[in-house]
Amino acid sequence: MRIDVKECAEILAQKDNILILTHAHPDGDTLGCGFALCRALLKMGKICSVINSDEIPKKYNYLYKDIAPIKFKQDYVVAVDVATENLLGTLEGQYHIDMCIDHHTTNTEYADMLLLEDVPAACQIVFEVIKALGVEIDSKMAGCLYTGLTTDTGCFRYASTTAATYYAAAQLIELGADNGKINRIMFETKSKTYARLERLALDSMRFYEDERVAIITITQEMYKLTGSNEQETEAIAPLTRQIEGVEIGVTIREKPDGTCKASIRTYDSVNAAQFAKEFGGGGHSQAAACRFDCGVKEAREKIVQKCGEFLK
Repeated sequence: MRIDVKECAEILAQKDNILILTHAHPDGDTLGCGFALCRALLKMGKICSVINSDEIPKKYNYLYKDIAPIKFKQDYVVAVDVATENLLGTLEGQYHIDMCIDHHTTNTEYADMLLLEDVPAACQIVFEVIKALGVEIDSKMAGCLYTGLTTDTGCFRYASTTAATYYAAAQLIELGADNGKINRIMFETKSKTYARLERLALDSMRFYEDERVAIITITQEMYKLTGSNEQETEAIAPLTRQIEGVEIGVTIREKPDGTCKASIRTYDSVNAAQFAKEFGGGGHSQAAACRFDCGVKEAREKIVQKCGEFLK
């Protein structure tokens, strides 16, 4: 059932013992949504917690380090920034999901209640929900929400960024979000292990379809050589789209079990969400992802073939 911001706030106001689910391989938007909403509900006196199937990268510690862990039996489950259940990773199938707050038009409507708006970041929606709850937004809440806005818009560089997004960011800065510090952490600070991984990733880049397609491959061996891990690959996917003439950029990440996941980045000439949908995935018009139950080599062959069809 589709609901709007007002209805979402009214439902949450009536619930307690709320568990918030964020998607696997977490980014700034899903975590920003989760912890901003959690902070708001805690401020209302409710019992609430955020969980993720993966270890959260250290750079996001500021979103939650002051929130004490709470053990409780959930009565209501909310997924944020999760388009399909399989994006929950190992949490998939463990919970009945009562509500989903999302901005992916490819959402499969798996939750009982769905608040869906086609905006650049889910945090933009959660911002409105928190305001509708009547909660006073403090600097930590504002920082969570700003994190989602800036990361899902590439520091407001993507074409999906709207005037409303800039206005929301401006309000959050006025409410105390430390935009300079957050942008520095998200876009300018690299760990030594990531720097080593990025070098190997760029060395792996191969071009196809008259160099209109760029594909980076990240293997488990690369993680071992650099001391890095999948948590640090978030910043690698946009690199493919920075190459002159590239219309489809793909980063293939090998999983420990030998299967892999592909992150797709495109420009206006190709819809990344439609491309990912061909392989059971989804996302946005210029940023999407999908999974493959096969090895890296086979996945790359399938992707290259599909790129040829999309670029005809």
